[in-house]
Amino acid sequence: MRRKGVLAAAAFLSSALFLLGLWHTSTTPWTSQRVNTEAIGSPWIEKGAKAGDKAIVVAKMKNENVDWVLDSLPEWQHAIYHMDEPDYVLHVPENKGREAQAYLTFLIDHYHNLPEITVFLHPHLKGWPEAWHTDAADYNNVNSVNGLRLEYVREHGYANMRCIHDPGCPAEIQPFREDPSRTAEIAFKDAWMYFFQTNLSSVPEKVGTPCCSQFAVSRDQVLKRPLSDYLRYRRWLLETTLTSDVSGRVMEYMWHIMFGKDPIWCPSLHTCWCEQFGRC
Repeated sequence: MRRKGVLAAAAFLSSALFLLGLWHTSTTPWTSQRVNTEAIGSPWIEKGAKAGDKAIVVAKMKNENVDWVLDSLPEWQHAIYHMDEPDYVLHVPENKGREAQAYLTFLIDHYHNLPEITVFLHPHLKGWPEAWHTDAADYNNVNSVNGLRLEYVREHGYANMRCIHDPGCPAEIQPFREDPSRTAEIAFKDAWMYFFQTNLSSVPEKVGTPCCSQFAVSRDQVLKRPLSDYLRYRRWLLETTLTSDVSGRVMEYMWHIMFGKDPIWCPSLHTCWCEQFGRC
């Protein structure tokens, strides 16, 4: 009888610890949960009760606070990629290529389960100079996202979140210009041929679009390319000997082309502000 009592007590203690673990997991903010790295590669997005079929993707470093994404954009799903913390569920294979590594990893891991619209953003909420590239009141990314007309993204497939042309337009990248200081231009020719599996004659003489790697894209537009394309783009980022600043800048002027736009894609301010953001 005594042995049965000991076993019963042990079973009760195990059950209590298990339930306590479940309670802790359910009440711990998702941004602070750490998991076994075996979970890496599983499609996963944080979906709040109010979230629609649309997602925000952000790449962050350990010292960057992105609570504003969760706090201020509850109607969006959230995918926060940790560039230098590999224990999180959403992290990159290697911290190379700046935000492009996270963006491509999201597209690869969620290719078969994409939201209707995805917006890719930097981790900065607002203000000068941190968020100077955000083309909205107070340089505020929440204002920018809230103003975005989703109908425009559905219709056009891709939308740069910045309207102002400088820097980037009309021809920020000129691959055949002989200027050793412009390292992204020097790398662009080979990157183009690798990305699009073509020869030198297909490389455009000029490439231009408003900077700075913040954009929206529709699921339909992403799926116009096979998964193998996105895997190839990420392979280039992982294998290149270029610095992350240079490879990330090459990607900055590839996104619009990858998603169906001409090499020079500089919509007028009226078109961007009015039709894309409703600021007529």
